[in-house]
Formats: sequence, structure tokens, C-alpha cells
Amino acid sequence: MAKTVVRATPAARSYAKENNIDLLEVRGTGAKGRVHKSDVIEFKLHSKIKISPLAKKIAEAEGLNVQVIPGTGPKGKIMKHDVLNLLNPVKQETVVAPVVQETKAESKPTNANKWGEIETVPMSPMRKVISKRMSESYFSAPTFVVNVEVDMTKILELRKQTLDSILAETGKKATVTDYISLAVIKSLMKHPYVNASLSKDEKEMYLHHYVNLAIAVGSDTGLLVPVIKGADKMSLKELVVASKDITTKALSGKLKPEEMAESTFTISNLGMYGVQSFIPIINQPNTAILGISATVKKPVVINDEIVIRPMMTITLTADHRVVDGLEGAKFMSTLKNALENPITLLI
Repeated sequence: MAKTVVRATPAARSYAKENNIDLLEVRGTGAKGRVHKSDVIEFKLHSKIKISPLAKKIAEAEGLNVQVIPGTGPKGKIMKHDVLNLLNPVKQETVVAPVVQETKAESKPTNANKWGEIETVPMSPMRKVISKRMSESYFSAPTFVVNVEVDMTKILELRKQTLDSILAETGKKATVTDYISLAVIKSLMKHPYVNASLSKDEKEMYLHHYVNLAIAVGSDTGLLVPVIKGADKMSLKELVVASKDITTKALSGKLKPEEMAESTFTISNLGMYGVQSFIPIINQPNTAILGISATVKKPVVINDEIVIRPMMTITLTADHRVVDGLEGAKFMSTLKNALENPITLLI
């Protein structure tokens, strides 16, 4: 039988090889069906994992990463027993499949005491998962916090200079978070311990030489953390498109479990709410998370003169089992330099 030849760019072949993607499955948008790197990225972002509805329900309730669950069903489909095999015997006996779609919890009749009424609201399935993950993170990881103030003058100027061209080419409006994300990605590649995870038995550390960037998104039903896979291989324009697509899915309730899995680092931005400083909780199994606060005009001293500059506080919460305080400080120094000299991000 003749071997099928796939027309693809060198960049597309390299990216596909690094991510174990069969180019035969990717639809090319170039001339005569030629596959470009953007086609492979799009395929990776939206490729589906075969999983039965019941297995999916249980995995979502338990907060399991379905991408690492070996499937024993037809063509590798993940079945109910595959998910239950990852749970301990107690959970296997008691697991009950929750509702697939997150619904707003209905309030129970109010009670009252001498001060007034008390409304009882049951925990929704999503809120239970969030509660479980945050408790495990907070009580299992010894953390430390690093705060740094950043002069945002130049990166705001860069956004202003490139905003129209990015909008014209992608149809997406780049936000300040997109530029910060690019700086974070570049900085993480220089500090692998900040972009790492720890094995459950705490005997091994996994240093990721790629960045799957999670961006915390608040919704009416709870906190979601969609992940931009292969973010380190994206240009600014590609990052803007991927960020908008994944965030839109999160806010519209259309995220798939695999789109919230395999993150290596997380960003949480509360700046749009006027928050000037906060300490985020690590999104396990990441070893660190970055909190982004509001940009506020402040008087600062530059060359012995007091000037007004747009300043932003960024906060790193890191797991001290993997990241030493010195390494955390070095990462924040690298990130601060990237944000204050953003032209380096485009080189």
C-alpha cells in the first residue's frame, strides 16, 4: 500500500512531533491542504478524548484529569471502571454520578434566629470539587509568597501600538492579561522549578520544559481554570486567539474536562475588580501561581525625581517543597524585567 504523504510546514511537523500528534488527523488550511503550525495547535486545543458519559460524570465529580486515564473500551475509550480503578475502594463503593451540567443550587426554606433569617444553600457539584481541591492545596503544600511592584508604562505602550494590527489579523482584542501571559510564559522557560509539579509520594519532581498556562476565570457557577496547551510555542497573536477562545468557553459553560487539565502554571487576575494585592492559592498539581492586581497610578522615584507611573503588584505563591525562596525571587525578577522591557518579548 502506498504511503500517504502529508503536506505540512517544518514548524507544523516539529510541533506535531513534540506533542505526539498524527498529522494525518489534522486538517490543513494552507494551499492544497498544507498543514500549518496553527492548524496543529487548533487540533490539539480542540481534539476530543473518548469517554463514556457516566465515566465523565464521575471524573468531573472527583476532579480527575481524564487525559491521563488509560481507557480499556473500544478504541481506547475511557469507561466507568477505568475511572473507578483510580479511586480507593471506599470511593468505589460510594461514588454516585452527579448531574452533567452545573446547575444553580436551589435554596432551602429559610430558618431564623433572633437577629434575622438564615438562608441555607446546598453545595453544588462544582463547588464541592473546588472546595476539595483548594483544601488539599492549602493544607498539603507549605507555601511562601513573593510580592513585586511593576512599572507598566512600557507594556501599556506596546499594547497600544499593536492593538489594532492584532485585531485586524485575528478579530480578537488583545487585553493587558495577554501581554502579561506572554511575559510569564517566557519567564517560566528560564525557571523550570516554578513551572513544575511534585509526585504524590513527594519522591520526584517533574520539571516541564513547556508551558500549559491555566487562567483562572470566575463564573456564576464557580471558579474555572481553562488551560492554554503548548503556550510556549505560540506567538502573541496565537496566544490572544487561544486565550479568547478558552475564556469564552469557560464563561459560556462549554468547557470540556480535558480543557481544564494538564496545566503547569496558573495566572489569577483580579485587577479588573480594583484589587491592589491578594495571595492566590496554588492550583494543584502546579507548584506556583501568579496573582495579578490592579494597575494604579502612583508617585515613584526615578533618577531622584518623583514621577507618576502606572504600577501593578504581582504576587507569587509557591510550594516550598519544590521552589526555594531564592528561585521564586529570581523568577519574579525575570518577570518584572520582561514586563518593564516588553520589546524583548517580541524578539
